[in-house]
Amino acid sequence: MKFLKGLAIGLLGILLFLSLTVFGLVLTINQTILNPDFVVSQVNKLDISSLAGEFLSEQIPSGQIPQGETLIADTLADLEPWIKDQTNAAIYSTYDYLLGESQSLSIVISTEQLKETLKDNLKSAFKQSLPPELAGLPQDMIDAEFDKYYQQFSEQIPTTIDIGEDMLGPEVMNNIAVAREYISYVQIAYKALIGFILLLIGLIILIHRQVRGATRQLGITFLIYGVPGYAGIFLLKNYAMAQLDQFIRQPNLPVSLQAWIPQFVDDFLAPLEMFTLGVLIGGVVLLIVSFVYKPREYSY
Repeated sequence: MKFLKGLAIGLLGILLFLSLTVFGLVLTINQTILNPDFVVSQVNKLDISSLAGEFLSEQIPSGQIPQGETLIADTLADLEPWIKDQTNAAIYSTYDYLLGESQSLSIVISTEQLKETLKDNLKSAFKQSLPPELAGLPQDMIDAEFDKYYQQFSEQIPTTIDIGEDMLGPEVMNNIAVAREYISYVQIAYKALIGFILLLIGLIILIHRQVRGATRQLGITFLIYGVPGYAGIFLLKNYAMAQLDQFIRQPNLPVSLQAWIPQFVDDFLAPLEMFTLGVLIGGVVLLIVSFVYKPREYSY
């Protein structure tokens, strides 16, 4: 009987350790990649205007637009709130579909503010760098010429950008459907693991039938997971990040990305770090309880 009890307790301890390990990974994915709030927070930390400015500066030939670099910088600075609002709305709409909260994918981006801001900044740059043939002309004629000049840009910008199933096409939508299926598996695994871990803990307590034995085994199991897990995260953040820092300090990598990547890695590991630390502390507490707890003595 003792052999079977010890075998059952040992098996439950192994299953609990494995469950904690898998749950830590699933928790991290669920709280980061599959969490729209996390994605939005990371996008907001990213200097999108600087990245877009560097990209557009490379795409627009020098001299094609008057004071091109200044125009791009001013326009992107003015549009930064709009860019973040539209990006955040697109992220939430996409995740509603990926997480199964919406049955259709539809992202509508209005470009009205984009056009207005671009027109104002372009007009200011146009007036500051008038072509020689327009110098000395009345203001109304200059404005008329600018309207013609601006027309070539505005015609290429649609009133709204509609991103949906028709625009993406069947092949992309099939890939998204596969992603939705795998995401549903992760969500199911997240809830199932919580229930399974609680069941294992309950079975361990039930088999021991006494506080010392149950708390000691749970404490040891938690420590076996928590100590190496937390130490691994600590080493990863302090030593592996040094190697990552050397990699990202490349001259062809935008400066804004160089500053953002380490912060992203730190934020990505935060849920796993907190979970591992919580299990470690829980293990220490349970182990202390197992040594200091004194069972009641009954007198007859």
